[in-house]
Amino acid sequence: MQCKISPSLMCMDLINIKEQLTFFNQHADFLHVDIMDGHYVKNITLSAFFIEQIKPHTSIPIDVHLMVEHPTDFIDQMANAGADYICPHAETINSHAFRTIKHIHQLNKKVGVVINPATPVEYISQYIHLLDKITVMTVDPGYAGQPFIPEMLDKIKTLSELKQENNFKFLIEVDGSCNINTYEKLLSSGAEVLIMGSSGLFKKNLSLENAWQKMTADINHAIQNIKQ
Repeated sequence: MQCKISPSLMCMDLINIKEQLTFFNQHADFLHVDIMDGHYVKNITLSAFFIEQIKPHTSIPIDVHLMVEHPTDFIDQMANAGADYICPHAETINSHAFRTIKHIHQLNKKVGVVINPATPVEYISQYIHLLDKITVMTVDPGYAGQPFIPEMLDKIKTLSELKQENNFKFLIEVDGSCNINTYEKLLSSGAEVLIMGSSGLFKKNLSLENAWQKMTADINHAIQNIKQ
């Protein structure tokens, strides 16, 4: 069992961004960048300019999560800024999903979709075979630090079963409340990528290195419990 880690950069210490990016280059699998427009969710976080600034300083894929009402307005600028994965919410592309997926692939970028807690897997069934990554929100989108929604475990299991039965290639990612209380449940359900934010990695009372060591130990412990 493997578990990939994607630190959520909206939670990082921006005062020490260069040092933290250097650390992530050596340890993380992805860098998760949230783009919010203040409309789809009532928050505004990072931007294409931010991606442009960090791109020369990172050697791992930049994964962009588009929490925006009109993702097609953002795709080209994210690609030009250096995004490697571009992931709109399924709820925002339903009327033009195939066109949007094709466009992102034509830009030589990976395509993901994000599904909200209340959105069923069936919502993306017609184009699931075209996806490189599916992100399951285990909290309502918009803010870090929200409580875990346990009903999402069945959604992760459903995606895992569909992937195995059909030999799909998409990664199953989880966004929201990935921490010591949920690692075992998420990984045993089929999660493959964990987005790490304020509850699992970025701790005010721990250095990034110490927090990473604790996170890694907790995840390894969860994996060992699953194997037993």
